[in-house]
Amino acid sequence: MATQTLAERIETLRPTGLSPLLNTAQLMARYGVSNWTVNEWVKNGCPVEPTKFRGRRFDLAKVAAWMAEDEEPAAAAVPAQRSA
Repeated sequence: MATQTLAERIETLRPTGLSPLLNTAQLMARYGVSNWTVNEWVKNGCPVEPTKFRGRRFDLAKVAAWMAEDEEPAAAAVPAQRSA
């Protein structure tokens, strides 16, 4: 069986209403961050999917929504620049 890309996995699962779950290494690669960063995200509320085994799985759509939600307060805190 050939390995599928993330885009291929998403398309394969789309008719079922499911999305692929990423492990920590895949999430690190997707966002170009370290393991420490992912651990900090989890401590700060990043959504993690429950599993029956050791390790964590992440729903990419939920992680992206969490990140977008986290950016809104920061954007609102920056005062608007006045035009000259």
